[in-house]
Amino acid sequence: MKTIIINKPGEVEIIEQAMPVRKQGEALLKILYGGICGSDLGTYRGTFAYASYPRIPGHEFSAEIIEIGDNDRNLKPGMIVTCNPYFNCGHCYSCQRGLVNCCTSNETMGAQRDGAFSEYITMPIERIYDGKGLSAKTLALIEPFCISYHGISRANIQPNDKVLVIGAGTIGVLAAVAAKAKGAKVYISDVAENKMNYAIETFGLDDGILNDSPENFIKRVEEITNGNYFDVTIEAVGLPSTFQACIDAAAFGARMVQIGVGKRTHEFDFTLLQKKELNVYGSRNALKKDFLELIDLVKSGKVDLEKIVTNTYNLDEADKAFQDFSKNVASMLKVVIKF
Repeated sequence: MKTIIINKPGEVEIIEQAMPVRKQGEALLKILYGGICGSDLGTYRGTFAYASYPRIPGHEFSAEIIEIGDNDRNLKPGMIVTCNPYFNCGHCYSCQRGLVNCCTSNETMGAQRDGAFSEYITMPIERIYDGKGLSAKTLALIEPFCISYHGISRANIQPNDKVLVIGAGTIGVLAAVAAKAKGAKVYISDVAENKMNYAIETFGLDDGILNDSPENFIKRVEEITNGNYFDVTIEAVGLPSTFQACIDAAAFGARMVQIGVGKRTHEFDFTLLQKKELNVYGSRNALKKDFLELIDLVKSGKVDLEKIVTNTYNLDEADKAFQDFSKNVASMLKVVIKF
């Protein structure tokens, strides 16, 4: 079978590997679509905090069940599914408390362990979720939606809250979509005006803030909120400047959620947290309930996830897909590979 591998930053290769052998409690899956996550792009660029090499990327995917044993989930060969790619240890303090997304030894596919970008993989049955008839392309988008949805859930967003999402990449846009679904007034900010406007127009967001300078950013924040600032701010980039912008744009008593992952540190006036009495939440991975709830939400027709896809490549074009995405990240939103 063919497998996509990142040998080192900037070097993507398609190699031939032996087919995986299904073990007891696993299913053999044929990969159908895989999304290139921001973390995969970071591994390609050498900027991802958890990257090591060589690495098979990919944790956003859909698949067809080829072989599976008896199970209590009614999963059968031929079904189109998606999967939970976060492998937890099961015995650390977080796992003992049911916080499996916060496992201290977490291994996410494509990050701390090899990912799904092969023609076939095996997966533990308990990590496989029935796609309920959704298309293979849509099911490959459930995992990034879960990352965004989990972060939004941390903020306990209420109807009519004013929410600012910083970052118009896939996770930021889907966080905005999730917040909108909860009845909030949602604004999105980015340095790339075209990408920001695409998100606003495509998903019916309330407005945007072009983050072309700290001064202009705050001026627009004050204009939109009548000087009150935002009830909720969401950081979906992973840079010191966007972390600071989320703190600056937050109202007194607001909630801030950190979803973005970065390698750089930031020195900031931490007394602002005390002064504003900010509630600051980290958001890591997602839970089984996030996957199940979002499959049902998308199945209901309330969210058209495929609108997030701007570019599709075939498996043999994997190197070009990563190159193009890296060069055109300001205009490309979700890039998927058709296996």
